[in-house]
Amino acid sequence: MRVVIAGAGSVGRSIARELLGHGHEVTLIDRQPSAMRVSQVAEADWLLADACELPTLRQVKTEECDVVVAATGDDKANLVISLLAKTEFGVPRTVARVNNPKNEWMFDEAWGVDVAVSTPRIMTAMVEEAVTVGDLVRIFTFHQSRADILELTLPDDSPLAGVRVGQIEWPTDTVLACIVRDARPIAPSPDDTLEGRDELLFVTAREADESALEQLLTHGPAAS
Repeated sequence: MRVVIAGAGSVGRSIARELLGHGHEVTLIDRQPSAMRVSQVAEADWLLADACELPTLRQVKTEECDVVVAATGDDKANLVISLLAKTEFGVPRTVARVNNPKNEWMFDEAWGVDVAVSTPRIMTAMVEEAVTVGDLVRIFTFHQSRADILELTLPDDSPLAGVRVGQIEWPTDTVLACIVRDARPIAPSPDDTLEGRDELLFVTAREADESALEQLLTHGPAAS
């Protein structure tokens, strides 16, 4: 996979190292000479230029990229980069960093953003996930599909503890994607049995009834 990362700060470099470690081809772009720490990610291609400008994106052959990551510290720049990548070069997937959570509402398909990543929001979700049992936590939102990834740690006294996955009728547009038990991820099958303290990861449509899911997991099916 070929990836262009705009923004060679600590965030961009970290992403680049991870992608290179998985065998992908990475180009890092930044307009600040101080960001050109080539030795820290020597396997990547580097370009000192402004990724908000079309000639720069043409120079790195953005039209041949699989993914463009807008990881600068400027939300306006990340929106422009995403929009250019999507509309001018037809990049299949764009990922944009949200620096100010107040700007998150703008990071959608109208600006060419497929996935928006808000570090403060993710950190908040991780804190909530670490201390909360029995409450749904929204971990991530896919802005193109509007699907959410939700997490809940099943309470020990949940009526669903000891119940097979295949016996549970999940709310509409809700899919159990993974069970994490003792730090081990499990792809759920109908014969798997839920246990107290299981960490359950769900993928839901934006229209899904989260309150119904939380009710089911913590108190069992609602009385008919």
